[in-house]
Amino acid sequence: MSTIHDAARRDAIAAYRLIDDAPCPDLERLVRLAASICGVSTAVINVIDDRWQHQIAAVGFEPALCEREDSMCAAVLSRRTQVSVRDARLDERFAANPFVTGEIAHIRFYAASPLTTPQGITIGTLCVFDEEPGELSPEQSADLALLADQVVELLELRRVSAELARSNEQLAVFAAQVSHDLRNPLTALAGFLELASTSPEMAHAPHAAEALARAEAAADRMTTMVDDLLEYARVGGAVSRCEEVRLDEVTAAVLEDLGPEIRASGADVTVDADLPVRGDETQLRALVQNLLANAVKFSSVNGDAPRVMLTATPVDGAVRMSVDDNGPGVPASDRERVFALMARGTDDHVPGLGIGLSTCRRIVQAHGGTISIDDSPLGGARVSVVLPG
Repeated sequence: MSTIHDAARRDAIAAYRLIDDAPCPDLERLVRLAASICGVSTAVINVIDDRWQHQIAAVGFEPALCEREDSMCAAVLSRRTQVSVRDARLDERFAANPFVTGEIAHIRFYAASPLTTPQGITIGTLCVFDEEPGELSPEQSADLALLADQVVELLELRRVSAELARSNEQLAVFAAQVSHDLRNPLTALAGFLELASTSPEMAHAPHAAEALARAEAAADRMTTMVDDLLEYARVGGAVSRCEEVRLDEVTAAVLEDLGPEIRASGADVTVDADLPVRGDETQLRALVQNLLANAVKFSSVNGDAPRVMLTATPVDGAVRMSVDDNGPGVPASDRERVFALMARGTDDHVPGLGIGLSTCRRIVQAHGGTISIDDSPLGGARVSVVLPG
């Protein structure tokens, strides 16, 4: 086996964090299933690096560590296809192996399917064996190969989940640092602008006063953007608390916070959401606030009297919450794009950084729900969220 292949295999194994982590119950269940399907009492997942064979899950014996040169699976690793041997004593690859001779074990029947990553790197095998000669039927052989694929899929899921957790943690730290670094100068800037705009001299300089007012508004928008970025990072990929939350109570608190914006827009906001859901109250409040603020903002675009309606209805053991507006709506071709981070709506005149809907999706997914956009009976957009009841 070439040094290049060994290095690639070692890196792949390290990415899966298989060596030092505690045994994975899901892997142990797959091993047990492999033994049952193949009609043997012993099965193991072997991960093989450049020096060692690591038995990371086993049934019928306690998993252990052995040198690669003693491994039966290492002898067939380069083939990348399933190997099945009726009696290992009669196979020149295994006849002198300590797992066959009795030095370590007395293996006779042996079958192994490779564990090959999506990048084409074989990192080990799913192996079944017995102390009596035997063989696999075509169905058993196919099932063993299928279970080996399932092992790799599970390892990929674990790897992606770990990377996502690290990414979320790094994002939260970064956003917190950015928020801290920007908030102080923004606060100072807003204070100086307010002081200047209230100066007696401004009464005689209307153009300067107007310019200062615009500068104050810009500073406020920047502060809001910083807060949005921090909120987006804080959501992460998990729900920290899961409890019964009343949507009507959450919505009432949100409407109180959004009161100035709603009054300034003249929007008519109606709510019918007298239902409980399961989740994190802080995150759900951020979800409702983002959805309502977005609807109020876009319902004011057409020049008609702005209308926003939030409703919640039970559906198959879950709760569907819909937020409708009479704004311009979202074209079908853009309904996935607007959920991306920093994606703006279809109207460039509407202010915002494009974080709100992305934050909403993170919150909904963390709760095991779904979020989508459709046409609204009010004429604009309907954002629908389905959450566990």
